[in-house]
Amino acid sequence: MPTLAAPAPLSIELTSPQSVNGRRAAFQSLWLLVRMQHAHDAEGGLVRLADLRGEVSDASTLRMVVSRAFRDFKAWDIEVGWGEDTQREPRFLNAERRSQGPFWLPAAEAKRVRMLVGGRAATAAEVASFLGLRARKARAAAPGTPPPDAVHLQDAAFWKQLVASQQAARQGRLMAPVAGSGNASNQPASALESIRLAGTLAATDFQRALVTLNEAMLWRRLGDNEQARRRLQALKKQRLAHHVAGNDYLGAMECIVSAWCAYTARDLPLAQSLLGGMADDAARGLVLRHHPDVRFEWCNLWALVCRSRALGISADDKPAAATLAEESLRRFGEALAAAFESHSFDAAQHVAANMGMAAWLFDRVGLSDLPALSHDGNADTTRRAVQWIAFSEWLCGHTDGQGRSAWNAIYLMRIARGHCRPESQPTLAQFRAQKPLDPPAVSKLAGPLADAFDDAHWPTRWVDVAQARLADHQAGRRRYPGLQHCSLLFEHAWYAAHAGELKAAEQSLGLLREALPELVPSDRAYFTESWNDTLPAELVLEAKPPRRPAARKKTAPRAR
Repeated sequence: MPTLAAPAPLSIELTSPQSVNGRRAAFQSLWLLVRMQHAHDAEGGLVRLADLRGEVSDASTLRMVVSRAFRDFKAWDIEVGWGEDTQREPRFLNAERRSQGPFWLPAAEAKRVRMLVGGRAATAAEVASFLGLRARKARAAAPGTPPPDAVHLQDAAFWKQLVASQQAARQGRLMAPVAGSGNASNQPASALESIRLAGTLAATDFQRALVTLNEAMLWRRLGDNEQARRRLQALKKQRLAHHVAGNDYLGAMECIVSAWCAYTARDLPLAQSLLGGMADDAARGLVLRHHPDVRFEWCNLWALVCRSRALGISADDKPAAATLAEESLRRFGEALAAAFESHSFDAAQHVAANMGMAAWLFDRVGLSDLPALSHDGNADTTRRAVQWIAFSEWLCGHTDGQGRSAWNAIYLMRIARGHCRPESQPTLAQFRAQKPLDPPAVSKLAGPLADAFDDAHWPTRWVDVAQARLADHQAGRRRYPGLQHCSLLFEHAWYAAHAGELKAAEQSLGLLREALPELVPSDRAYFTESWNDTLPAELVLEAKPPRRPAARKKTAPRAR
């Protein structure tokens, strides 16, 4: 009886241009095959999706890379398995689940693989170098040599600078004050200055990637989407070029900041698509479930997107708007829980204010009968909204007052003047006859949380509340992004005019007019239409606002 011939060996040349049995091979497919061979010999056999991401793929191209690799494996006449059970024959596996991994080589196939460098057998160190892995045997042979990612004493300087940047961001010092704006030279380093200094101290791939991520987040908060996206592209290149520690966390945050950029640009479908893709991705979904900081960011932004969508369709499709509004409030609740799980009062104060403003906005468009808003039988949505925002401000006071946000003041000033039911384009007399809620009345609505509104930060007139925050911005003590700055200018103008301080109102409207081009069109439309519709005609004519955009629906700016 004739014996079966042994399967032919598979010779893989690792040096460029890479080849299989003398024929040119796609790098990504060849890399995966070599990685499986390495895992078979040294790591228990399995190569997971996380091993590919950051080396030859990211979440957006992973399925395509795997599909191409399996076509190449078939052309190379080698069987590759997938799934957790390495004892099954690959021909019986469900191909529809192949892209989910993990991947492995059957023992008989692993014996066929021969890895070469310049035609000779590759060493373990050379294989590890090709794969971007560190040679464990080489480290074991030289125990006195620290690995490249070992903790060194000089790392303390890097981490100190990273903390300084994050602290400056919490304090609102996002970037250096504009030259000539007071005592700019005496100000402590801004968040952007500190993170760039941290970049000069970074000693590992992870530290460098962390700097890039933090830069992207800072530019996003400053409202510069172009710069933020540039840093995100740099982060993607860093992750793809090296096997960076913490790669799944970095990838998840890269996705969230990209979604923030889309949200800031009011591209709600793209923002939700990015967040949805992240949740569906195996590795990033795992980070989302188990990392409370990532879960907070994801839930808070998802809730904001749902809030915007609900408000946008409330006039045309009330049932769909109600569903989105319920989803928004539920996700805000999950974000709040995640913030406390990670012991982050700063994160908690953001989502508490978002929840309060969402409740008030939903009430304004006729969605006040949502179960989340009416389960306790209390129909006073304004009271509930104020209490959530007061809770946010109370949390700010428990972070040494450093995390105070302009949004709390902006939200409360909108709620206070939203109490009025004005005529469109009122005369000055009609305008001043309106009765917005004053700060003491809002404080009374806050009930047990009224102590959040201390005299130092909350004067008894809204015009003074807005002026104090604008003064901080002008002096460089805080640096409010474009949308917050414009919101403060408008609220100051409204309340100054209501107090009869028309010159101050005109000055703020002039500054607002100059700042509006920085905003996306939908936000510019909100301010322009609010300007035309709610301010007295005399003030509108004097300040000469920009021309009203044609047929654009007015919606409140959405950011936090």
